[in-house]
Amino acid sequence: MSAAMSAEAGLPETGRCPYRVFQSPDTVREVLHRPQDFSPANALLAVTPLSGQALRILQKARFALPPILASNDTETHAGIRKVVAGFFTPARVAAMEPRIRGLARESAARAAQRLASGGSVDLVQAVAANPPAVIMLEMLGLPVRDLPALKAWSLDSLELFWGCPDADRQLELAHSAADFYRWLRELVVESVASPESGALPQPNLFNALARHGLSTPEICSLGYFLLIAGQETTTQLISTTLFRLAEGSRGISWSEAATALKARDLVRHVLATESSVPTWRRVAIQDTYLDGRAIAAGEELLLELTGNHGFPWAETADAEAADADHPGTDRPGPTPYGLAFGSGIHRCLGAKLAELEAAVVVHETAAAIKGVRLQNSSPDWIRLLSFQAPRTVVVEPG
Repeated sequence: MSAAMSAEAGLPETGRCPYRVFQSPDTVREVLHRPQDFSPANALLAVTPLSGQALRILQKARFALPPILASNDTETHAGIRKVVAGFFTPARVAAMEPRIRGLARESAARAAQRLASGGSVDLVQAVAANPPAVIMLEMLGLPVRDLPALKAWSLDSLELFWGCPDADRQLELAHSAADFYRWLRELVVESVASPESGALPQPNLFNALARHGLSTPEICSLGYFLLIAGQETTTQLISTTLFRLAEGSRGISWSEAATALKARDLVRHVLATESSVPTWRRVAIQDTYLDGRAIAAGEELLLELTGNHGFPWAETADAEAADADHPGTDRPGPTPYGLAFGSGIHRCLGAKLAELEAAVVVHETAAAIKGVRLQNSSPDWIRLLSFQAPRTVVVEPG
């Protein structure tokens, strides 16, 4: 059974955060740029240790997550990352903009029609959910299919690995993760067996990884979280941005966001202050020092990338983080967002794609829909250790 499914650091009985929390951007960046001292080996560990029943459900599906990309601290990381990066080059991302805009425009037009009939619309489902998934699969050369299931599996897996599910809920999530893994394994086998195309040097990501020398379980491990992170976190970024736009709390009006520049500014502000991935983890490889303080080998660190709101541990962070440098404005501006996608050798490869998708979807939605107001100003939020977003953004004619 993979180490990623049997976390050592779970929820203590006190409910206090079991990690050393660091919030200063300079310190967080330093940790991410010291892989010789701080490993990503714990990045994908389940926050709440999985029960024996949950593990058996996953074992039955041959579920395994050997460290391949995000949690890989071995010399194999650079070569694998290079293969994946080939699918997210600046040229390929730029070439996808017309496709992104077309999908966003179609989704926004359908939402506008429903609003015009006097009804309400959940912008999460109407405009934020599917375009990132379609684009991710197309970018990777994979078939676009089973989108509702992929979206549901993604949310369940995030909760299983980064949430605090009780015993019954954990079993439900384990069944979902097992179904996702079976689906993924079939897709990997199908993709690896597909003939190479002359149109691209790498016809699909899974085929390219197999040619690089990865086994089927290794490709499944990489694909499991890539297919989630590559689209669900973008959906969540769009959802938060649209919520703040409709709420009117970020200094940009709905009509202003109908311009590409203002839409981009708002997305960048959300990235800087409350991105969909607010925290990430590292573990000390050896005894070392950070900011003049001793860090023992094996100690786990929680790094705040952007504002982290509402997780049960948010109010129990280490006192030493109290003097952290937080973004102090609610108005978009030159707020830095450089840590929103991480930094260093494990920085998110899809950063530019995610920012582009979010800006385009927000722009097209604001341009197509006029005069809306939030139906619920306090929706339920996804509140996980490393993921956050409103579950719904329901609007009605203003």
